[in-house]
Amino acid sequence: MKLLRTAAAAIGALFCLAGAALAQTAADSPELYPGEKDLYEAASKEGMVVSFDTGPTWANWAAQFAAFKKRYPNVEITYNDLGSAATVVALDKARNRPQADTAYYFAASAVDAMAKDVVAPFKPVNFDKLPDVFRDPEGKWFTIHSLTIAFVVNTKLVKEVPQSWADLLKPEHKNSVVYLDPRSTGVGQVLSFAANYAAGGDMTNVQPGIDYLGKLHKSGNVLRVVGTTPYAQFVKGEIPIWISYENDGLKAKYVDGLGDAVAVVIPREASVAAPYGISLVKNAPNPNAGKLWLNFIMTEFGQGIFAQGYVRPSVPGVKLPDSVADKLPPAPQVHPLDVRAAAAKKGEIDSGWAKVAIGQ
Repeated sequence: MKLLRTAAAAIGALFCLAGAALAQTAADSPELYPGEKDLYEAASKEGMVVSFDTGPTWANWAAQFAAFKKRYPNVEITYNDLGSAATVVALDKARNRPQADTAYYFAASAVDAMAKDVVAPFKPVNFDKLPDVFRDPEGKWFTIHSLTIAFVVNTKLVKEVPQSWADLLKPEHKNSVVYLDPRSTGVGQVLSFAANYAAGGDMTNVQPGIDYLGKLHKSGNVLRVVGTTPYAQFVKGEIPIWISYENDGLKAKYVDGLGDAVAVVIPREASVAAPYGISLVKNAPNPNAGKLWLNFIMTEFGQGIFAQGYVRPSVPGVKLPDSVADKLPPAPQVHPLDVRAAAAKKGEIDSGWAKVAIGQ
């Protein structure tokens, strides 16, 4: 297991980015939600929250750490960066003496953690606003942000930026499209469902999506299918059209300096939002601090910090910070992914895709 790290080591310059928005501590300012001060008092007696798999460079966690510490100075926060599946393994191994207070992961791993009985029920602020497929009814996991399938396009290589799945089939996109293998990657699985919705399918019928990807390959427009993220290759200008998550394109555009050389398009027919969830750990050593942390990231303020990292908040209707409101426009064609239904269809997608895409 990777060593736990204090959030202070990860914050650095990001402290001002998020912390300045909450100039006062919880003790000296109005409550973000009813009962916040009482919970902070209880958490202060514990003095620490241990947050598994919240690597600071992913989804703007460093800014979350900074804002949390600014508001709750009596509670230290430590973290590690294990990965979703490894987090569940770690929770299972330590079930008799848990080290973590909270665990963050792709929601399919959250379902796995719940099945292994290593997480506890807790319904945070705004829990009831979440779509049903973005939460366990008892609160053993709930979605805190999502990642949306989009076309990430190099506009120096592509004259007509595709706006739809139908556009990807056009002859002018010959040898232009790159995407991840749905058999071995989460992104690949999620984009299969996005294509499926666009082609008229749903979570019970994935054949339309399989057929569409077969057409895409038959058109000759697929440059290659890859097993790991080709982000570096895209930034270098080696990929014309990359079907990936929206935040990859926004990062390339606004963080890594590609600017207008990148277009980020949520296809007009349909897309899918992949849920990333979090849980309170069963028998957590610092349960009140864990609840304080979970509530904080589900407030409108915490949700806005995720948006500043170019991932979409899970709570519907949250007002986005002005700095990102135009970068994450409303996308009513996006379907929230039901990870339980998706898991049930994985075998069918894997075998169907292999047949139509690579002739296996």
